[in-house]
Amino acid sequence: MENYGDPEKISGIQLTPKDYEDILDDDYEDDDTVTLGHLQLQRQRETLQYLRLIEHEMPKLVAYRKPFIRPTPETPLVVRSISYGGEPHPATAKRVVTVAVDDLPLESEDAVHRFKLLAGPRWSPRPPADGGISNLDEWGNGYVKIACESFPDPEMNLRWASDVVNRLLKEANAPTSDKFRDVPLDLRHIFAKARKAKRGEHLRGRLYQRPTKHDFPQEWLPRMPEEPEEAEDFEQDSTQPQSEQNEDLKGREELLPRLLV
Repeated sequence: MENYGDPEKISGIQLTPKDYEDILDDDYEDDDTVTLGHLQLQRQRETLQYLRLIEHEMPKLVAYRKPFIRPTPETPLVVRSISYGGEPHPATAKRVVTVAVDDLPLESEDAVHRFKLLAGPRWSPRPPADGGISNLDEWGNGYVKIACESFPDPEMNLRWASDVVNRLLKEANAPTSDKFRDVPLDLRHIFAKARKAKRGEHLRGRLYQRPTKHDFPQEWLPRMPEEPEEAEDFEQDSTQPQSEQNEDLKGREELLPRLLV
């Protein structure tokens, strides 16, 4: 990548450390700006450098563009990674794998229950907030999130998390005489997280059901104003035959001049 913002490269002059020392040793002759002025010029040079990169280098990234492909049932895993724009950081090697239990090839309801038991605190009934899955999706049988940052390479961490999911599937689908139907799910980690958030989600079964507008108490809604009696009388009069209505109008027209006298 070319350095468009290097003033020495633009001018074609290569300065040595000795040249810089000579420039600093020269007496100030009131023909230069102050330090703050040089700092402002340096910021303008940096801005100009990035503008040139955007103009000349960014269009080259079109060659690396890839179309979006929706995940298929054969690829249910959602992988989340962290990037700091190319800067080295220990968290860049971390990989987080999130998968919905309903998307896994589990053979029966007993296998689903065993998978939840084996996942332990890595299972949650709702999508994890940092798992890369929208909270608007159907919850179903919950989600499993597995993270790994024990290895220096991101590929190794992803492979370890994927192998853990495969081992859980193998053990859940294994034919055993004990179905573990009498073993309940351990929800202590879910209730502890809900209490720590202090949003009241640990009350009245909110952990298993997303609150919607249909959960609003009906007795809290304002009552609709009752219709006036005149409108009811008019509706009743409108049900009369047309001949009777014409007679009523004629009688009112005869009575009106008498009242005005």
